Amino acid sequence: MLLAIDCGNTNTVFSIWDGARFLATWRIATDHKRTADEYFVWLSSLMLLTKTEAKVTEAIISSTVPRVVFNLRVLCDRYFGCRPLVVGKPDCRLPVAPRVDTGTTVGPDRLVNTVAGFDRHGGDLIVVDFGTATTFDVVDQDGAYVGGVIAPGVNLSLEALHMAAAALPHIDVARPSKAIGTNTVACMQSGVYWGYVGLVEGIVREVRRERDRPMKVIATGGLASLFAQGTELFHSIEDDLTMHGLVLINAFNKETP
Repeated sequence: MLLAIDCGNTNTVFSIWDGARFLATWRIATDHKRTADEYFVWLSSLMLLTKTEAKVTEAIISSTVPRVVFNLRVLCDRYFGCRPLVVGKPDCRLPVAPRVDTGTTVGPDRLVNTVAGFDRHGGDLIVVDFGTATTFDVVDQDGAYVGGVIAPGVNLSLEALHMAAAALPHIDVARPSKAIGTNTVACMQSGVYWGYVGLVEGIVREVRRERDRPMKVIATGGLASLFAQGTELFHSIEDDLTMHGLVLINAFNKETP
C-alpha cells in the first residue's frame, strides 16, 4: 500500500492507495510542531475507525512547508518501515523536468499537479489551483512545467480585507445572488467572488495570448467547484488531482532505474 501525503500551507492530506484506488483520504491542519508520534496516533486511529486495513509499504510526500517534512519522514520510517520519496528532492525523478530559469525552485505541489494534469488531459494545459494561494501552472506539449502565475488565495484576501478595514466583518466565500450588494456582507461577497472569477479569466486569457495556441484549463483545490459556477472557463474540475500526481510520480520512480 502507498501512503500519499500532500502537505499544503493550510491543510495536510493523507491518502491510502492500494494499487487500483484510494481506500481512504483524511485531512489535518498543517502544523510544523506536530511530531511523528502525534501523526501516527491520529492516522492509526482513523484507519481503525474506518476499518481501513492497510499495511503501508511505501510513501511519497509533497510539501510546500519544508519544516514539516522531517517529522513526516520520521513517521514513515519509524512506523511504516519505509523511506518516503519527497517531491522536489534530487532522488525523486519526474517524467519531464521543468523548464524554468536556472536556480528557480518550483513548488512541489505545482510539479505534482503538472504530472497529473498531463496524464489526464495531455499538454497545452493550464492548471488552476484554488489553495492558500491561487496558482496557475502552464504545462507544455510534452508535459513539462514551463512556468505560471501566483496570486493571493481567496481566503487570504478576505483575511487581509478584514484586518485592513476594521469595519468589515469576516465572511464566508459564496456565490452572491446578484452583483450589486445591498448590505456590507453582500458587497464583500460579490467583490471577492466576481473579482476572482475576473482574475482567473483575465490571467488565462493572457497566458493563452502569450502561448498563441488553444489551451485547456482545469481547476483543482477546495474552492474550485464554487468558482466553476461563475464561469465556463474550466474544461474539468479535478478534486483528486494532487493525489493522482503523487501516485504517478511514485510509480515512475519505481519503474525507472
